[in-house]
This record gives sequence, structure tokens and C-alpha cells, in this order.
Amino acid sequence: MAAPTAFNFPSTQPTILPDASSFFSPNLSSPLPTNSFFQNFVLNNGEQPEYIHPYLVKSTKTSLSVAYPLLLFTASVFYQTFGPDLTISAATPQGSANHVISSYSDLSVTLDIPSSNLRFFLVRGSPYITASVTKPTILSIKTTSAIESLKQSSSTKYILKLKSGQTWIIYSSSRISLTNGETEIKSNSFSGIIRFASLRSPQHESTLDKYSYSYPVSGWAWFKKSFNVQYNMETKGKGDLLLLAHPLHLKLLRPKSNKVTILRNFKYESVDGELVGVVGNYWVLEPRRVPLTWNSVKGVKKDSYQEIIKALVKDVNELDSSNLKTSSSYFYGKLVARAARLALIAEEVSHSEVIPKITKFLKDTIQPWLDGSFKDNGFLYEKKWGGLDTKQGSTDKGADFGFGLYNDHHYHLGYFVYGIAVLVKFDKAWGQKYKSQAYSLVSDFMNTDKKSNSQFPRLRNFDLYKLHSWASGLTEFGDGRNQESTSEAVNAYYAAALMGVAYRDRALVRAASTVTALEIQAAQTWWHVKSGDKLYAEEFAKGNKIVGIVWSNKRDSGLWWAAADCKECRLSIQVLPLSPVTEALFSDAAYVKELVEWTLPSVESKPNVEGWKGFTYALQGIYDKGTSLQKIRALTGVDDGNSFTNLLWWIHSR
Repeated sequence: MAAPTAFNFPSTQPTILPDASSFFSPNLSSPLPTNSFFQNFVLNNGEQPEYIHPYLVKSTKTSLSVAYPLLLFTASVFYQTFGPDLTISAATPQGSANHVISSYSDLSVTLDIPSSNLRFFLVRGSPYITASVTKPTILSIKTTSAIESLKQSSSTKYILKLKSGQTWIIYSSSRISLTNGETEIKSNSFSGIIRFASLRSPQHESTLDKYSYSYPVSGWAWFKKSFNVQYNMETKGKGDLLLLAHPLHLKLLRPKSNKVTILRNFKYESVDGELVGVVGNYWVLEPRRVPLTWNSVKGVKKDSYQEIIKALVKDVNELDSSNLKTSSSYFYGKLVARAARLALIAEEVSHSEVIPKITKFLKDTIQPWLDGSFKDNGFLYEKKWGGLDTKQGSTDKGADFGFGLYNDHHYHLGYFVYGIAVLVKFDKAWGQKYKSQAYSLVSDFMNTDKKSNSQFPRLRNFDLYKLHSWASGLTEFGDGRNQESTSEAVNAYYAAALMGVAYRDRALVRAASTVTALEIQAAQTWWHVKSGDKLYAEEFAKGNKIVGIVWSNKRDSGLWWAAADCKECRLSIQVLPLSPVTEALFSDAAYVKELVEWTLPSVESKPNVEGWKGFTYALQGIYDKGTSLQKIRALTGVDDGNSFTNLLWWIHSR
């Protein structure tokens, strides 16, 4: 999906952005990826680890270190740590050039270490670390733990046992000779393919042997039809390909659509749950279909119309585009989307006479961001990393929640896109006038074009292996990427799908609705913690009905802006904004009841949390409409992106 006609917002060259040019091969032109699974490799000195599943990988200028991570947990955090098991390099590295990203795809990154003549094919879910030794080199394989034994099984296979209890198998594409000291192995002069695999169980050895000959070098994901993603892996060598699937993959791999073989007993532990072996280089993933509707799925009964209309008229009368007290792209976007909800609710309860005032408000608030006339902020375009910036964010790392560092783009822009979609629905002429600007906004986070000369990187936030978004942009973190609010991510892709409906763009509808469904099921897998769910350690799971932040290497009960004990904060940030798609996100009524009952003692014991009460009571309405309605009627305030109209619409559409 790419913009039908390019709209060039004013260009900017921010000084706050990192310069990663030395980490990317010159043949990789802009735009460069942001929020990618390998982002740490190209930030600062490029030496923070990244999680490639099932291994943590860290690179220096001369070596690559691999760890099978150790899982740890407390009542508030569940995480895995990096402690290098193997460090691979040339015995005598030449030079001190940076490691280089020579290519990348949806599911892989190729990392070159020129000083050691090594090219690593780091493919998501590979139980092997695969390196091409590009010319004859004496390799050094250093271990943190002392070596217990190194035994040769064949001319191309060695078994390495460490005193830490770790066992690794080393495979090569041709004869190799390895000798060891206490903590280092050296090879003869070797060129070709060398692979390393952590042996988790003696029963796994025959499986690793069988599939050691075929290695993946890249992988792409395709959106050829709605609610369907196809993985296509490029391989070299001979035989079938072995990869690892995480728990969500296993839910989505439909037997009738796949020719893969699932090896249920071939497992690796992970912070994301058990990773299970899958044989085959072509996967078909089919998420549950999500109703793509402007209005509620089940509708509102007519005897509830009057209560909603009374609140609607009051909320619409208070709309005043000249009195918005924010220039933040995030909070401003929330106000735009809030008003757009009022128009759709008005349509649903047959009170269309207020719609013209709402659409005027939407035009008055959205247009200045699209035509550059909003004096306090506005959108710009930055070419190097390929994306929209804001006037405030281009000069201040902290402004607009780090938007200028590519933080939270899908959150902020998703609110604007929702407002645009609704406005286009009611005013086709306006939609045509601002179509190219609208597509620039949605393309920033929803571009599926593979062409290297695209204005925007492919799916800026969405991770096509994990099947959810990352929000953290161009910031280095020891725990990798992270995302807090899944519901705002869902909102962004749902809004993009609605914009596709409004513009009759089938390709956009197909891709955005699919990503919406994937984001929802990922949230239900990794953020929603259900009773009896064995994904997380019991000590963590029993005290956390919902995760605050999911990191590549960690699950955190706290939020960026609130402590872990603010349960209502955790619930609300995973619910807002309340819209028809919220019903799909919280489709498990039994879990919703657990979550609300876990939250209620906290939210009802505090003053001045009316906004958070609204979201808590909204979820309560899924299983107890009467009690929830009474509580909502008694509220004295709502979140700035919500309204009493929206809360009443939600309850009366249960």
C-alpha cells in the first residue's frame, strides 16, 4: 500500500536523529527502518543485544556473541538476560570497521563483520546461528564458561559441552578441524558455512542433525488476501527448513492451509512462551476475522436512543475548534478522534442533525495539520529514516512523546487517520481534496510496499514475526523494543482499514484489517494474562492480570508514566480509545471479569480518577451491563479522548 499520489510535507533535517550510516551498507538507500527488531544493531555503537528467537545476539566491530537466554522473574517483572555463551570472530581480526547491515527483510537481517570475514544470516525463529565465512579464516570461538569437552562426531559436526551445563552443536558445510583450550576453540583455515545450535535435550540432536543442511537467508510476509499472512523463506543448502514458531504462530497455522510439519516435542524456552519446531519454508497464518464496522457490531436498541442523544447534543454543543488547549500531536489527535466518534454515534442513533457541526469541527481541526496552517505545530517530512515529523518533535527529543525519534507514530497518526476516515465518509469532496495528505499519514505506519525507493519504510511499527507493533523508535534499550498501549496500536490499524473503506481502497482494507486482527490476537496472547494460562511464571501471572509494557526481552508490570500498583492505569492504557473494535479486543468475557475485579479495588479507592473509572466500567459492561450503566451515569468526568456519549453508546450496545 503506497500513497496514490505523493504529498510532500515541508522537508526537515532534524539534528536530534542518530546517524547510522556507518552501520548500513551503501547499497541500502533511504528510508531506513525504525522500530525494527534489529534496531539496537544500528544505534550508538551498535553493541546492545537483540532477541532473534531463540537467541540473544550482540555484535561488536570484530565479533558476534550468542546467548541462549536465562529466564528470570519476580512478582513485577518477567525477563530474560544476556550472558554470552559463544563469541565468534576471526582469531586475528583485521581492522576496526563497524559491523554492517548488508540486507534485511521482514523476518531476517544479514549482519556482516568485515574485520573477521563473517556474514551472519540472523533469521527470526532459526534454532541455528548461521555464518558464512567469506574467505579462508582461522576462527576463534570463545566461551564464558570453561569448556568441559569438545568431541568430533564427523568431519562436519562437533559437540561442545560447557561446565555451565550448556551443550552446543557446531555444523560446517565442509570439513573443519577444531581444537580447544580452556575457554576458546580455534579452527583450521576455513571458508564456507558454519552453524551453531543450542542442544536443549538429547532427544533434539537427531532433529538438529536432520535439518542442519538447509539454512534460511531471508524471509518475507505477504498480504494476498484479508486475514491471511504468508511467510516465504529464501533458503540455501539442501533439504527441508526447520524454524521455531511462538505460541501465536501455533494458533494461526491452519492445518488445511499449510504443508508444514509441526514438531510438538522440539521446543525452546522463551520470554514469549515455548517456541516449537516447524518444518517448511512456506507458512500460512490466518487470524480470526474482525468485524470491520463503523458502528457497533450488535447495534443499539431504540429505547436507549434518547439517553445517548441527550449526552450527544451536550457534547456536540461543547465542540469548539478555536479553544483547543493543546498543540501536542498525541493529545490533539485524541480530540479529533473523540469528535469523529460523536459523528458515527449520531448516525447510529438516527440523530443526523448534529453531524454537520461535527464535520465542521473535524475540518477545522484536521485541515491545519494537512495544509501547514496550524501555527503551533504541524507535519514535516524527514527523508533519511523516511517518515513524518512534527515541528515540535524535529527539534526536541521529548516533544510529542518523542515523535521526532519515531516513537509512537502509529498511536498519534492513528487518531488523525480515524478522524480523516470519518470525515471522508461524510464528505467525499473533502476527502478527494486532501487524499494525498491523508495517504501520507497512513503510509507512514501502514506502508506495505517492498520497493527500496518508497517514501516510507515497510510497516514501520509492526513486527511480522512477533505479529504486534513496537513503539520505541530510534532509542537504544538493553531490553530491546517495547510497546505499552496495544489498544492504541489496534486503533491505528483499524483506522487505516476504515480509511480504506472510505476511499474504496481494497488493498488498504485487506492489509490493515489483517494487521488489526493480528495486533488483537497478539495483545490477547502477551498482554492479557488469564487464569490458567501457563505462558508466564506463576509468581508473575498471579499478580498481573494485564501486562504494562511488553519488551523484546521483558514483561513489565509498570508503565512509562505510572507505577505497577496503579491497576486502573494499566487497564485503561490497554483499552483506550473505546470504539467498535474494542469488542473484538476484549472478546473473552471471562477474562474481562477477572481483569475488572482485579482493578476495581484500586480505581474505586482513589479520588480524581474519573477518566480511568470510565474505561474500567466500560469493560464491566461486557458482563454486567446494569451495574456498569449505573456507575457510568454517576461519573463526573471522562478521559480527554472519551465522552459521556461514547460511554453510553458502548453500554447500550452491549
